Amino acid sequence: MASDKFDTDLEQQAANYSPLTPLSFLKRSAWVFPHKIAVKDDDGEFTYAQFYERCRRMASALQSLGIGRNDTVSVLCFNSHELLESHYSVPMAGAVLNALNTRLDAASIRFILQHGEARALLYDTEFEPLVAEAVKGLEHPPLRIAIAHQHPATPGMAAYDYESLIASGDPNFAWQKPHNEWDAISLCYTSGTTGDPKGVVYHHRGAYLSGMGNAMAFNMTPDTVYLWTLPMFHCNGWCYTWAITAVGGTHVCLRKVQSQAVLERIREDHVTHMCGAPVVLNLLVNDFSQAGVKLPTKVQFAVGGAAPPNVIIAKAGPVGFQITHLYGLTESYGPSTVCVWQTDWEGLELDDLAAKMARQGVGLYAMDDVQVLSRETGLPVPADGQTLGELAHRGNTLMKGYLKNPASTAKAFQDGWFRTGDLAVMHPDGYAEVKDRAKDIIISGGENISSKEVEDVLYRHPQVLEAAVVARPDERWGEVPCAFVCLKEGAPAVSEQDIVNFCRSGMASYKIPKAVVFGPLPKTSTGKIRKNILRDQARSGH
Repeated sequence: MASDKFDTDLEQQAANYSPLTPLSFLKRSAWVFPHKIAVKDDDGEFTYAQFYERCRRMASALQSLGIGRNDTVSVLCFNSHELLESHYSVPMAGAVLNALNTRLDAASIRFILQHGEARALLYDTEFEPLVAEAVKGLEHPPLRIAIAHQHPATPGMAAYDYESLIASGDPNFAWQKPHNEWDAISLCYTSGTTGDPKGVVYHHRGAYLSGMGNAMAFNMTPDTVYLWTLPMFHCNGWCYTWAITAVGGTHVCLRKVQSQAVLERIREDHVTHMCGAPVVLNLLVNDFSQAGVKLPTKVQFAVGGAAPPNVIIAKAGPVGFQITHLYGLTESYGPSTVCVWQTDWEGLELDDLAAKMARQGVGLYAMDDVQVLSRETGLPVPADGQTLGELAHRGNTLMKGYLKNPASTAKAFQDGWFRTGDLAVMHPDGYAEVKDRAKDIIISGGENISSKEVEDVLYRHPQVLEAAVVARPDERWGEVPCAFVCLKEGAPAVSEQDIVNFCRSGMASYKIPKAVVFGPLPKTSTGKIRKNILRDQARSGH
């Protein structure tokens, strides 16, 4: 057999092959934009040259503490320059970043620290009581490094101070790329509604490609000014911690999302881009609309998860938000699909436009394939917009797997696909649309009812702020829809019958909620509505 001429004497070498890592984004931007403001925070701002130097110093300091390859470094703080810096300094030291959810309780943090074998814990001193409780009883408690802002560290609580460590580090630290781009760069924990969270392992290659793909999908340039309304701990900020740096944009840190604070940052810093969960978009659009706010320039807002309801789309435009709908999971580095705008959508009526925008769309650039697979045969379902199957992915921006959990990893990856657990349809134009989580679909009298479809109608009610629909057992139909509704603050009284009558004009009779419960909706630590609790309430009749 003849040898392959393209393999003869053509070898990988340092000059033509280098492992992909998002750490190279910072090195490049510090070279190209050394004097440009990279990060703005409450306690100051840093140019790209300063940002890069601080990260190198901290990486050097971490290594001097004995932290290196595959050691876990956990960080517990709000969206701040310290957490952003950790996305570079920790992997520059060869370690793996574990950004902790600031909304977790001590028991959950203790589990993560133990399960992830954290060697060090960087924490904002505002969380000191929580940290003190979380490390109790740990056989190998992490080395604690205090980030003191408004609260001084308690003597003896932390071994080191963050700024002092940076000052002690080498500004010219010669960090190394990973030997293998498949090496772990971060460890993220799912916010599952039941059981212990699962540790999702990201690799350098996926983080690089996700950062690049997200920047392209969201039209980011060196002029981008990104406001951190999305938690950096959530999927590493959907990898925008790396994406904004890749294009040389400016990070504007925001510790807590409050409408007035967001508005001030948008106006003062000329914000161009933001991301957030539907609950954040909902809050801002409602508050701004009610106050008659019109943003000085258009702000692009990428919303992940559930599609924005029609009423939010209608209000967002006049306020000044231009919405991009993304979809993804912790396991897919955040966004994995995007609802790409098509020019022939211009001029569509609001309901028709909302129907287009509600779709999860097509795969991002590093996703090889997005399909809706039959749960019986494993083959793609017809692209008819009707046949229900499971949304599945394959590509470069999927996790390595779940840490110390081979059974769950094997279940997630089947037959060359990552199974999302979301039920979806494929439209004739190749855009996928999620109808429900597999566990949330309601089967009433043999008919499938999408809880999301019913929720979309509920959100159109002028007094409804949030809505969730779950199955309630029924002797005749097996299951029927039960709606949980949170009304807007100060809204006029609305009765159960008012809600039912409103739904009657917007959906088939068998889809109308047979019960409506009013009150605040329980949420996970990342703002997702906890439907497992609502299902329990619906079953018990409370």
